[in-house]
Amino acid sequence: MDKLLSPKPHQETNFVRDFLSYLGLSALCIIVGLFIGVIGYHWTAGLTWLDATVEASMILSGMGPVNPLLTNSAKLFASLYALFSGLVFVLAMGVVLSPLIYSLMKQLRLNKCQQD
Repeated sequence: MDKLLSPKPHQETNFVRDFLSYLGLSALCIIVGLFIGVIGYHWTAGLTWLDATVEASMILSGMGPVNPLLTNSAKLFASLYALFSGLVFVLAMGVVLSPLIYSLMKQLRLNKCQQD
């Protein structure tokens, strides 16, 4: 049983490196999603850059809108951005969790293509 769960030293450094790289990729996805929201709210709703950043951040995090949207184009953008934000969140969490799940699979010997 000890042999089954004992990690090798090089596996720990590979895991940390992989986790940090996937965390960076996830952060990049969130930053790109936030940038799209800021530009969209600034352009369609006429919000200031700061208000557009707050609005996009709140929608991206799942908290909801802050400012009332007065134009139809702003309302259409907000609805599309809300759907897009849900996908960005799922994508970011999948990217962050993938090395954790892969490591768990390796520890439990569920991965058939494991290299020793």
